[in-house]
Amino acid sequence: QVQLVESGGGLVQAGGSLRLSCAASGRTFSGYGVGWFRQAPGKEREFVTNINWSGRFIYYADSVKGRFTISRDNAKNTVYLQMNSMKPEDTAVYYCAAGCGGSSCREEALYDYWGQGTQVTVSS
Repeated sequence: QVQLVESGGGLVQAGGSLRLSCAASGRTFSGYGVGWFRQAPGKEREFVTNINWSGRFIYYADSVKGRFTISRDNAKNTVYLQMNSMKPEDTAVYYCAAGCGGSSCREEALYDYWGQGTQVTVSS
């Protein structure tokens, strides 16, 4: 079992930055791909970005490409999401997920473990 805990959410003005962390405990997740998803009020959860176990393969949703950066530190069992140039439409609950074994993992069903989510609010 892998337990995931997100942190770093909060309130930021448009154009600002936040860095989210996804810390894993229990079984190490260095062999797992990790993704970030988000769910805005009244909308379905959507893919944001993912990184494979080695960090070699990274994919982004078009809506965040060029503004968000995912990275991982397997020694710390942590994955990060650096969010820059944030927009009000980035407002959502952000979830990290682990378990995908492939390179491009955009579908929720590919992940075995999920965190509880962290709220990100971008004011205009």
